Order: sequence, then structure tokens, then C-alpha cells
Amino acid sequence: MPVPRWFSLFRLLMWAALLAANVWAERSSPPNVILILADDLALGDLAALNGGRTRTPHLDQLMAAGVWFDRATSASAVCAPARAALLTGRYPQRTGVVSLTMRTEPELTRLHRDETTLADLFAARGYRTGLVGKWHVGLGDEWHPRRRGFAETACFVGDENIKSYDHFSLEIDGALRRFEGRYLTDELSTLAIDFVRRHRAAPFFLHLAHYAPHRPLGAPADLVKTYTERGFPENTATVYAMVEILDRGIGALLATLEELGLRERTLVIFASDNGPDPLAGPRFNHDRRGAKYDVFEGGIRVPLVLSWPGTLAPGRSDFPAHFTDLLPTLADICGLGRPALPLDGVSFAAHLRGAPASPAPLRFWQWNRAVPNYTHNLAVRDGDWKFVRPPVTRNKPTGDSTVSPALYHLPSDPGESTDVAAHHPDRVARLQAAADALTVAVEADRTRRQK
Repeated sequence: MPVPRWFSLFRLLMWAALLAANVWAERSSPPNVILILADDLALGDLAALNGGRTRTPHLDQLMAAGVWFDRATSASAVCAPARAALLTGRYPQRTGVVSLTMRTEPELTRLHRDETTLADLFAARGYRTGLVGKWHVGLGDEWHPRRRGFAETACFVGDENIKSYDHFSLEIDGALRRFEGRYLTDELSTLAIDFVRRHRAAPFFLHLAHYAPHRPLGAPADLVKTYTERGFPENTATVYAMVEILDRGIGALLATLEELGLRERTLVIFASDNGPDPLAGPRFNHDRRGAKYDVFEGGIRVPLVLSWPGTLAPGRSDFPAHFTDLLPTLADICGLGRPALPLDGVSFAAHLRGAPASPAPLRFWQWNRAVPNYTHNLAVRDGDWKFVRPPVTRNKPTGDSTVSPALYHLPSDPGESTDVAAHHPDRVARLQAAADALTVAVEADRTRRQK
């Protein structure tokens, strides 16, 4: 019996797909991974995106040579919950990390013990795992990063260890070291480079969690002066100087990878945990509404680039990548296992290989200080539409909000200036119902019994 033409074509396509997968596996087995996270850095802080207001040549080059996600978002408008989602692939409320200050609210800023982190997955795969910089998802021995998959740590667990950028303490593999006269960002860059040099021969996962440009603001006076002389206010000039030093350290890390012959064997990821801090002075951010603390785009839109020369073709993607997507994506790329708990993120590994991006799932954000109150500062995004229960306070809510929800069509209204809820009651009702269902689900996870 002759083979149908459609079957021959199908067999050819399957063979081509398997060949492509084998080529990917051959080139990527196993890649080192460096996940760099800035703190309170805005899209508008990058020179490539701000008309040259700042000097960030190394990050600009990383963007140009990597896959740049033009519509990426954090999982939260503040740092601790954002980091919990990045490490677990789950909405932060599920993980137990919902508030901000570990000293006064330890039980609301600790990653549940039954959560599996990226570091856990990499360690199980045989990677050497390291954390350099900020750890903001658990105060106490049981929640220490060494108990969460990181074999090596050079970190600060609480902000109380950072008196200023030239007066700080770091816990380096269990021993607390005090630094004076060294600049924090430079020290973290040096420690990251040291980790790479020591582990050049085996696959490694390094999470470089920078503090810059988070408050307390501080940078060398001569560098700040180069920005004040261009007309920027003192605080803005200081932030831009801090970002320039951050960029310089990332450049040194990338140069080290080149020197060691590791650049084409290393996937480098760069992002920021949330939008710019409004208390740090005015900054250019493309006229996006809101800032850190708000679920408007100014609070949750962040830079995201993945760079892997020789494997990932440079380009821009309009897939709305979300912090929860990084764990499943890295699991697919690096052959990691999956956590036992269900994920909220989706893998975009196939998209990185060149496949069209799949439609993004519904996305969800909410934040307030203390126990979650889902009546305010909540957003649900479904495609081009964004449902928002507007923020009421950056302090602990004293009761439920009575402010009506809003609806925005982001392609035609990127500044979220025109509420069209009255014109789309059915869509509002659907997204209201989705928000209600999500809040019930994540709150049940947050309050679950710990083993």
C-alpha cells in the first residue's frame, strides 16, 4: 500500500522537529545560568530606552545581543513578593510572601517551607548554586537561603545590614563581615565574579541580586556631579550614578565570562524586581502611570532580557512574560525537574527557540502591607485588557475599599488614563469574577497548613 503524501510530510516535519530539538539540546547541555536582578530599577533608567539620560553601555549591549521582552512584568509592585514569585513560579500570595518588612512582619515575608525554589531545582540537577546580594523572602534559620537550595551565599538577609552603600554587612557562607569604604554594588559584582571563576569547570546557577538603585541613595560625588551638571535633581542624579555603577559591574561579569570561554555556555538573564521608587526622586519612565507599590504599569513593568550567544537569536518579543514564567522556562531549557506544587507561570522556551509565542494566560497582581486585602491595588490582565481595583494606600489598609474597579485597554491607552469600564460591563463582570476566584485560590494557598 502506498504511503499517503500527508503522512510522508508529517513524518518529515516530525524528523525536522526532532533534529531541531537535538541541536538545541546539544548546544545547551547544560548551560550555566546567571540571573541578575536589580532593585527598583525602571525601564526608563536604561540608556537605550531613555534617549541617553543615563550611561548603561553594557546593559544596552546585553539587550541588543539578547531576546528583549518588550512587555515583561514583575509578579508584584514591591520587592519581597516579586522575588518569591521569581524563585517559585507561583503567585507570591501562594508562597506566603505578601508584605514588605521582614523585621516587623516575619510571618508575612517568609517563603513557605514546602515551596520549591529555582535553586532547589538546579541543585538537584547537579549545578553549583550561589546567591550574591539581597535575600528578602525569609528571616530566621529555617528560611535562610542555604536552606532553600543555595549552596553558597554572600548575602544580606535584612535591610538593617545596609546602613549605606559604603557601610554595610554581608553574610558570607555563615560568617558576618562588615565593610566600610567599599561600595556595595562593586563588592557584589566582585563576589559574583569570584563565584564564576571558582566554578568555571562545572555547571552553575548564580543569582546575583543587586540592591541598586534602592534607597538609601548613595554614589561617589564625582559621578553624581556628572548628572547634576546636566540639569538632573540631586536624587535623580544619584540614582542615575548608581545605575551606571551597576552597569559597570555587569560589564565586568560579562567580560569575565568571555575571558574564561564561558560566554556561549552561559545564559544571562537581567530584570528588575518592580518599577521605580517614587520616594527616590523624579525619573523618566515613559509616562507610565504609577510606580513601585502600584499595580498600574509603572509599578509592574520591568526590563527583561535573556542573552545566550550562539544559541538564542537576538530580537524583541512582545510576549508578556511574567516573573512566574521564568522557573518553567529554565526548567525546560536546563532539563530541571518540576516542583510538586502547581505553577502559575508558563514556559516560553519554545518561543525562545523561534516558535510563535502562545497566548499568555490570565495574569494577576495584588499588594498591600500586612495581610492581603483584595479590595484594592489588584489587577487582572486578559490579553489587551486590564482590570484594576485602584490602590488606596501604601500603608496598612484600615478597611475594605469602596472605590469602583476600572478597565483599561492597554494598546490604545498605555498610560491607563481612560477608564472604559462603563462601556464594557460584560468584560468587567468576567474579570471581576476571575479576580474573585483567584483571590480565593491564592488566599487558600497562603493560609495552608505547613508540613
